Amino acid sequence: MSDCIFCKIANGEIPSDFVYEDDNFVAFRDVNPQAPVHILVIPKKHYASSAAVSDNSVWSGLMSSAVKIARDLGLEKNGYRMVINTGEQGGQSVPHLHLHLLAGRNLGWPPG
Repeated sequence: MSDCIFCKIANGEIPSDFVYEDDNFVAFRDVNPQAPVHILVIPKKHYASSAAVSDNSVWSGLMSSAVKIARDLGLEKNGYRMVINTGEQGGQSVPHLHLHLLAGRNLGWPPG
């Protein structure tokens, strides 16, 4: 999609701090981090939201990319969270499927 900011990032039109890339997915640091480690993992192909994905290979690729990144960054030791927001009321602010990989502070309960 020509006006999608994440498509532009994936295509290299907008510079970003990539931490991972393969043929189908890219991952980069969020410009507005909600945790010390906040990485967005996205498919290079545009899907408006998780509701638009019917291909299971997209899901497996998204999750395996996120787990690989977590391992490469050593996040397993203290834990991490993966979040996918869907739709405006679900907290999705960019209409392109993306997974948030969050770590670096206590993300559990009680908050801290």
